[in-house]
Amino acid sequence: MARVLGEIGPPPLRRRAPGFEGLAQIVVFQQISTDAGRAIWAKVERVFGAVTPEAFLGATEDDMRAAGLSRPKMRTMRAIAEAVASGALDLDGLEHRSAEEAVAAMVKVKGIGPWTADIYLLSCLGHTDAWPAGDLALQIGAADVLGLGVRPSVKEMGPLAERWRPYRAVAARLLWAHYGAKRAAKNAEPV
Repeated sequence: MARVLGEIGPPPLRRRAPGFEGLAQIVVFQQISTDAGRAIWAKVERVFGAVTPEAFLGATEDDMRAAGLSRPKMRTMRAIAEAVASGALDLDGLEHRSAEEAVAAMVKVKGIGPWTADIYLLSCLGHTDAWPAGDLALQIGAADVLGLGVRPSVKEMGPLAERWRPYRAVAARLLWAHYGAKRAAKNAEPV
């Protein structure tokens, strides 16, 4: 990792607001381009104003559709809103738990998977040991930096990251930055 840090410098610290709004933003941005995520998030803010559990619990399907949310994201947002409002998911209490405990608490909510939970811990809470093993860019970055030849699976990513515990989130940021730098360099090459 020292070599990666020397090549790319300190990685950017991208943070989102903790709490429901930050988690909602992560859900909105899942599996779409950054530009599409920004456009949809702008619609969400325009339709809902304050992004709160109460706003989503009171929303109609038409409201959510107007905000640009797909049916699966509508279901996830409503499930998260219900869990937060009922106290079943204590987003504020997650920062005092281990990454594993926090992820386990989050994935109990329908629609939140391990990737979403780890990204929330990393980008909203600044948890030092979050490790989103299912992230494609992270897998590609790890394969390149570690000279693996092939992209590791989600299962393989866990053991690979043990060397960086309890700072796996720092390793993730370095690997993402490495991946981004390699991709930018490739896109800059003349055709």
